[in-house]
Amino acid sequence: MSDITELSIAELSQGFRDKSLSPVAAAEAYLARISTHNDRVNAFVTLRADEALAEAKEAEAEIAGGNWRGPLHGVPIGHKDLYQTAGIRSTAGSRVLENDIPNEDATAVARLKAAGAVMLGKLNTHEYAYGPTNDSSMFGPCRNPWDNSRFSGGSSGGSGAAVALRLCAGATGSDTGGSIRMPAACCGITGLKPTYGRSSRAGIYPLCWTMDHAGPLTRSAEDAALMYQPLPGPDGRDATVADRPVPDYAGALDGNIKGLKIGVPTHYFFDRALPENETAAREAIAVLEGLGAEVREVDIAHIDYAAAAAMVLYLSEGTAYHDDHIATIGELYTDQVRLFLELGNYVLAKDYLHAQRYRTLLGHAMADVLAEVDVLAMPALPLTAQPIGQEMIDIRGQSESVFGAILRNTEPFDLTGLPALVMPCGFASDGMPLSLQIAGRPFDEAGILKVGHAFQQATDWHKRRPPD
Repeated sequence: MSDITELSIAELSQGFRDKSLSPVAAAEAYLARISTHNDRVNAFVTLRADEALAEAKEAEAEIAGGNWRGPLHGVPIGHKDLYQTAGIRSTAGSRVLENDIPNEDATAVARLKAAGAVMLGKLNTHEYAYGPTNDSSMFGPCRNPWDNSRFSGGSSGGSGAAVALRLCAGATGSDTGGSIRMPAACCGITGLKPTYGRSSRAGIYPLCWTMDHAGPLTRSAEDAALMYQPLPGPDGRDATVADRPVPDYAGALDGNIKGLKIGVPTHYFFDRALPENETAAREAIAVLEGLGAEVREVDIAHIDYAAAAAMVLYLSEGTAYHDDHIATIGELYTDQVRLFLELGNYVLAKDYLHAQRYRTLLGHAMADVLAEVDVLAMPALPLTAQPIGQEMIDIRGQSESVFGAILRNTEPFDLTGLPALVMPCGFASDGMPLSLQIAGRPFDEAGILKVGHAFQQATDWHKRRPPD
């Protein structure tokens, strides 16, 4: 292979295991690409080149000695800088934590380390994950690899840009309103938000405790299945994690979706999307139908209030977490994030309770629909990645904020905690990626990954990459 960085996690894993590929060569190749290409996107903010090479050498020696830890052994990855990493600066993109060096790894970091993954470094994030564009960070904005004048999506923007530009094979992210799925969609890769309570958030700086999720950003559904495999399971550091059997996610990817029932919402997700986003999603759904899935329209009650409820929850819980720091060192926050944190002081307790009651209503509505269909399908985003700093956008003759628009299609699945997968399905006339979102029943990550894999076996959108 002329460029080992073009290989998927699945391909790297097979090559490492049969010794046709070298983990050291892979780490060296990724570090070389970071050296050459990172400056134009600003994805990696902390690099640990020597340590990564040492980990790769250790992985290679272990595999040669017959101690293969699994599919991630020797695979080079990056961690969102929201994840705490023992002995390595972990800033959450904020000057508040500029010199913070944790003593303990986040649970997800520890589990990926135990699986043998090689950590190349830490990735840019919107400050404290409080934004969908990754243009507000102590390190400066993360730029889209398809067009460096545009945002990468947030808050896991560094993760999205790095995976798309082949700076790492996979990356961790967090998702509270769409922060795995938005950068995945903006950068043309695959992002998995698991079910709330499926995997631990311990050691990940919180934004909104009742909506935070942790998951992977990768190039394909197959890679997402492999990277997510070590993460579920009980954790004494996070009481929300369910004690449930963990399926073999990659083993469920048989490509057969015949008879699968796909629900296509009649409103909200499509009618306020740019025409190209709608068209690409409908064409992708037609591909799934051609593979034997049954497509039907569905109506999701109460969906129109999702954005308002989500905003109340972000403001309330975010401000509660940051209350002491805002009062004492508020000047260290970026202006954008400080504004949100100060606004949270004006949300009333009754507003918070109304928002939580609404979540219950929406959850019941989603459950009713998912009793009739297996998954839901819609555009991942109603727009494409926009120029950095652009505040407003016109969608179907209506002017609205970029912040509000980009969150519209992802927030409902954070509110309800349902698993959702985003994957590329085309390109817009502006050259930016377009993506499809698949959402499923609680704890059915295997089901939505199976749909994603079937689509990616029939198409090659996930193999497209930004130019160097």
